[in-house]
Amino acid sequence: MTTRMIILNGGSSSGKSTLARCLQAVLPDPWLTFGTDTFVDALPAALREGDGGIEVGPDGEVEVGAVFRQLEEAWIAGVAAMARSGARVIVDEVFLGGAASQARWDRALEGLPVLWVGVRCAPEVAAGRELARGDRAVGMAQRQAELVHRGVRYDLEVDTGQAAAPDCARVIADRVIADRVR
Repeated sequence: MTTRMIILNGGSSSGKSTLARCLQAVLPDPWLTFGTDTFVDALPAALREGDGGIEVGPDGEVEVGAVFRQLEEAWIAGVAAMARSGARVIVDEVFLGGAASQARWDRALEGLPVLWVGVRCAPEVAAGRELARGDRAVGMAQRQAELVHRGVRYDLEVDTGQAAAPDCARVIADRVIADRVR
């Protein structure tokens, strides 16, 4: 079956968003890109400051509440519905719960051809990118670098600390194109 969804999972500042844009440039056919930042930005301000939503601690620890999870389930179902309706979708995600996070997506994507991609880079590389960005809590990248991959199964993994985003995108695109031919 032709891949309809690409899920990119990696920690903060691992290069997922840049990789997603590179994928849009090299993949055949148009692909939409959505990410966890898209979802978080859509939340009301009160939910971006805790109170059942999402809270980022001063050391970069991220905690989410029940209202966040409820809205996240609806968002995931909506993204899955776009793919079921014919759109090709790249999701830029951060599986804070490792395998449990992947399971939430897996349930919603049942029956869809999905390519699961682990986006890695060394914690110190991610931390350097985080500092350069200046828009993240210091420590978030270091904390998430390995945490988000615990128990997660992938079809493919790339390391954006070892290869440039366009090169990583080409590896993923080659896999998507190969899956089309099968």
